[in-house]
Amino acid sequence: MEHSPKLAALLLAIAALFASACAVELDPDAPAEDAGDAASNAARTANALTSNALTSNALTSNALTSKALTSNALRAEALSGNPRTADALRDPAARTLLKYVAGCALPAGEGFTVAVDGDEFSFPGELGLAASWGEEGGACDEACRSWVSGCVLARVNYLGHKVNISVRGDREELQADKVERAAYPRREATYYGDIFAPLPRYNACLPPEASSLARACGPSLETCAIKVAGSCDSLCDEPNSDGSFPNCRGKVRNSSGKLIVEKTPNPGSVTVFLR
Repeated sequence: MEHSPKLAALLLAIAALFASACAVELDPDAPAEDAGDAASNAARTANALTSNALTSNALTSNALTSKALTSNALRAEALSGNPRTADALRDPAARTLLKYVAGCALPAGEGFTVAVDGDEFSFPGELGLAASWGEEGGACDEACRSWVSGCVLARVNYLGHKVNISVRGDREELQADKVERAAYPRREATYYGDIFAPLPRYNACLPPEASSLARACGPSLETCAIKVAGSCDSLCDEPNSDGSFPNCRGKVRNSSGKLIVEKTPNPGSVTVFLR
């Protein structure tokens, strides 16, 4: 199958990380930061969201499998007991994506282990943005999909470089204290969308002073797999006190072919700040 230029751009390099409410270390093998460092609360986690894990595996490219995933609890028995998700998890890229989904959705200390063809794979929780998804009988509703999607998209890195970022949003789990805000003052972009939709949406908007998105898009916005919809000032609600933009909207074409701002906001808008 031939990929579009935007998809090809994303397939070049995607690197990701998870955070609690603070800046996150992208390199799992890097030494822990000194206690006096402004990012001393950083959580070092495995980052293996590889080039095609987000866009071309069965968990997201197949609408039936995506529905099977989100309509059931994020638990081992639900995943292995559903033929679609059980088969999808034979794909290493699908397992990689599921690690990031689980890390965004489930709280630290929770998670699950799934057996695939005799091998066991663990999917630990980190952030807890959709904790009820992991409960017995749970499912991922619209709000869950929005927050988990924003969380995953915020970790895109065009070159896969190991950097620290601060992730912030309109959730208690994403609050940044004064020390973190001082250490990470440069607002990069806000990420939002729905990676589980039949036609996935990978969106970002830029702060007023920005015209590029090098970390996620590389040298060109035109070929970026993440759709940069415009300025966050025009697409989101007023920024929070920590500088994060809430309730951002994408752009769609109307019947006349003109791009217009969507009416429905994305509550799961996650803003990235850099050192």
